[in-house]
Amino acid sequence: MGRTSDARSKILNAARSLIELRGYSALGVAEICKTAGVPKGSFYHFFESKEALALTVLDEQWVVQRRDWERALGGDQVPLLRLRQLFEETAAAQRAGQATCGSVSGCMFGNLTLELSNQTAPIRERLQEIFDAQVGMVEAVISVALERGDVTVTDTRDAARSVVAQLEGQVLFAKLYNSTAQLDALWLNCLALLGARAPQPDVVAV
Repeated sequence: MGRTSDARSKILNAARSLIELRGYSALGVAEICKTAGVPKGSFYHFFESKEALALTVLDEQWVVQRRDWERALGGDQVPLLRLRQLFEETAAAQRAGQATCGSVSGCMFGNLTLELSNQTAPIRERLQEIFDAQVGMVEAVISVALERGDVTVTDTRDAARSVVAQLEGQVLFAKLYNSTAQLDALWLNCLALLGARAPQPDVVAV
């Protein structure tokens, strides 16, 4: 039992790394298995296709990212500072990735959206679900900010989509230019999108 669980983890870890490095379309099952150090038969024991593997990678990546987003956005700070915390953690993760592999990897969800949104319906639908969940999490924070009078936007759903789109766009630029400095604008851009002033960091939510 331990061996099969180990093989599955190895395949997932290899697929995640290769997708982040090279994308999805250029990968083959043989390369994934070679990188994972498992026989090809092990792949089809766990996954019926490369698409099924990609969906599992997306799901596991979202479990981790959702936990990080919930921690950042559910803190005790005032709502806008929770968004700033999210931006800072995103930038830190991209810097850490760049330090490890020499390049900015970007966001797996954004990368696969650009690569596969018009090719693979199940992956497109899963990515839509993930981004809708992200928008919902950000909208909840913006709604509290609106109740407090911290923002001037009134359509919280549209505002949340703009914030998430801005985050994804700046991460894309960071990948394109291989420079995490592209992420420095996230906070000020967010304030502009929401029609808000920067709150004081020592103010706590009530």
